[in-house]
Amino acid sequence: MKIAFYALRDFDELAFAEKFSKQYGIDFVWTAEYPNEHNLELAKGCDGVSCTPCEMREEWVRTYHSYGVKYMLTRAIGYDHLPAKLIKELGMHISTTPYPTECVAEYALMLILCCIRKFQQSMIRAAAQDYTLKGKMGKDLCNCTVGVMGTGHIGQILIKYLSGFGCRILAFDRFPKKELEDQVEYVDLDTLYAQSDIISLHVPSNKDTFHLIDQTAIDKMKDGVIIVNTARGNVIDSAALIASLKSGKIGGAGLDVIEDEAGLYYCNRMGDHIDNDELAMLRSFPNVIVSPHLAFYVESTVSNMVEKNFIAIDAMGKGELSPFEIKL
Repeated sequence: MKIAFYALRDFDELAFAEKFSKQYGIDFVWTAEYPNEHNLELAKGCDGVSCTPCEMREEWVRTYHSYGVKYMLTRAIGYDHLPAKLIKELGMHISTTPYPTECVAEYALMLILCCIRKFQQSMIRAAAQDYTLKGKMGKDLCNCTVGVMGTGHIGQILIKYLSGFGCRILAFDRFPKKELEDQVEYVDLDTLYAQSDIISLHVPSNKDTFHLIDQTAIDKMKDGVIIVNTARGNVIDSAALIASLKSGKIGGAGLDVIEDEAGLYYCNRMGDHIDNDELAMLRSFPNVIVSPHLAFYVESTVSNMVEKNFIAIDAMGKGELSPFEIKL
């Protein structure tokens, strides 16, 4: 059994790949490059192709299939970057890598605190030796109402953390969790929009959540609302977000993900002309934090993501389905 790793990082992932290759008795080849028309042959003789979220064209998947690749493996929870319909038609499989979600909930909480305490602009001004107080006054989290959109694993952990601050917590989910009813008030979206001082997004990327936060939704929100997104960039309509930041309707945002981040995040683009007007606009606001998709990035998660690719191929070699397979 053999895996072709694309976009494998030599400074963190490679050591784990070497460790688990020996542990599971599964060979691997790798490149630091993302898949492209010039490096597809790396996967010849491999049973699986592993990649982080990146461009994956249908013609590339067809080429992998012709090489005998049976599994498209992701080193991420999501798989929206893969042409799932085609993969299913070809009889191939998709295996994702769920990982401990405390790190994302912790990061969301950090962004919430940084936004309500205006941390970024305060530190930028301090770096220029401006130690005045004007424009830096924040809010107490304990006096805020926080709306949590999505109460899956990450949303549930965030709710546990928020409970320690004593704030009021509203939640929306298509499938409310009874075990959370003593910690949150489940409400409909309109109520969550109207009453939340802070909204934290923890929903998957699909056709139902695409641009879920659009201008219509924003218009229903409190003036000065703070929006935090550690989910997927396309959950928010960037144009509506920018317009509402300009008008002051939205008082701040903490964004670990943005739309159209492929070819940008995890790449060294220093000195490049980046053709992404929305990113430039978002970075221009002093009340917006834009971090490059880092919420997942802790040692345990990186190890977990690499290992689960080996577990998936190991299962296939034994005639079993991957425990992390997506049912298409």
